[in-house]
Amino acid sequence: MPLSRYLVALGYGTRKEAERIVRQRRVKTAAGTVLRDIDAYDHHDVFVDSTPLEAPPGSVILLHKPVGYVCSLNDRPPMIYELLPATFPKRTPVMASIGRLDADTSGLLLVTDDGPLNHLLASPKSHVPKRYAMTLAEPLRGDEAEVLASGTLMLKGETTPLLPADFIATSERGAEITVREGRYHQVRRMMAAIGNHVHALQRVAVGTLPLGDLPVGHWRLLDAGEIAELRMAALEHKAMAKAAAKA
Repeated sequence: MPLSRYLVALGYGTRKEAERIVRQRRVKTAAGTVLRDIDAYDHHDVFVDSTPLEAPPGSVILLHKPVGYVCSLNDRPPMIYELLPATFPKRTPVMASIGRLDADTSGLLLVTDDGPLNHLLASPKSHVPKRYAMTLAEPLRGDEAEVLASGTLMLKGETTPLLPADFIATSERGAEITVREGRYHQVRRMMAAIGNHVHALQRVAVGTLPLGDLPVGHWRLLDAGEIAELRMAALEHKAMAKAAAKA
């Protein structure tokens, strides 16, 4: 692929703008060699205005989303893209969140330009476990784990019961819950259904991938092993759900 076309795909502007960047000798290798449009290049050895290219195509990033930020480009700001490189929403395909976290929820959010992976992980059929830490408005009663694991809890306005969820109390008003669905405002509605209210909610893991100690508002690239593990987990949970449905 010509260098200018590659820059367009990575969000560095229109075709004319990318061609101008190359023509102005602003694209170089780490050693300072000027790259022409017809030259061979390696993503990790390309610098625009002395700055290395951002994440290569097919990347997945882990963002620690702060409270108050929204995931959609069509929403009102502040948007998660304000925390990411300016090229990300201009890429082709765009770097898009895998599912969403509502504005009042913080924590682990995955963002990728890999469409098939995004679809696999976000699909309700994949049942990838997602773990949340929460602070509740009222003290725990003690029967929450049993009720949420029953597989019979219904959300208001719905006719299909929730899949069993894992619930662990961490304090008088604190808990962690692992869900395997992605219904609208699911965790908040689950707690409302059993007579409580979520005061604060943070996603702390997706599958076996933890949020860890990544600071709020920061992001990091997942390595190839982490991406492969996410993909495998999604395929395994999807197959398990399919087998359970046939049983």
